[in-house]
Amino acid sequence: MGAGLISGAVVHHPMDPTRYSMIAAAGAAVFLVATVLNEIVLTSEKPTPGKTLRMLGTSTMLSFGLGMLSGGMQHFADLPDRCSVLIPLGIVLSFVAYVLKEDKTPWRRIFGLMGLTVLVAAVLTFAGLRHIAPGVSESGGGHSHGDAVTEKGTEEGHDGGGSSTADPDAPADPTSRPTTPTSGTHPAEDPDHQDGHHH
Repeated sequence: MGAGLISGAVVHHPMDPTRYSMIAAAGAAVFLVATVLNEIVLTSEKPTPGKTLRMLGTSTMLSFGLGMLSGGMQHFADLPDRCSVLIPLGIVLSFVAYVLKEDKTPWRRIFGLMGLTVLVAAVLTFAGLRHIAPGVSESGGGHSHGDAVTEKGTEEGHDGGGSSTADPDAPADPTSRPTTPTSGTHPAEDPDHQDGHHH
């Protein structure tokens, strides 16, 4: 739940920074509470204060890394430029946070072969996403939060304009019928007659 709240907040943060900062903080708090319950309260062996602080810090990093990764993947079609940065950052941040949290010798793994592999994967991911991002932007893929309002307004506009299709069973409008002058009326004597000159 914490990572889910953060994933939405990091993607939509530019739209409303105050609102989504609060959502991200709530997601981090949920993640930390779950970590404290799992790693401190419910365990028989209590960690030292130093290990507890490291656990809380790395759990916060991990929550944001997972949030960047999952949020970027879900919303890439909507915000390709932003998500092409969030996804590789999420990969690197999640890896570093997990290794710092779980490994007894984290720096060897971070700066070793595994760390290099993750870094190369993140760079290739960034390059690939940046390459396809312009095409996604031009095609207008994904959904926009304003689409529903626009479509609703368009439908209302069509409804308000009425239908131009006439009912075949409806009687003809008498006012639409052309009036034919009678044989006894001369065009010059007709008060409604116009000779084509408009003054």
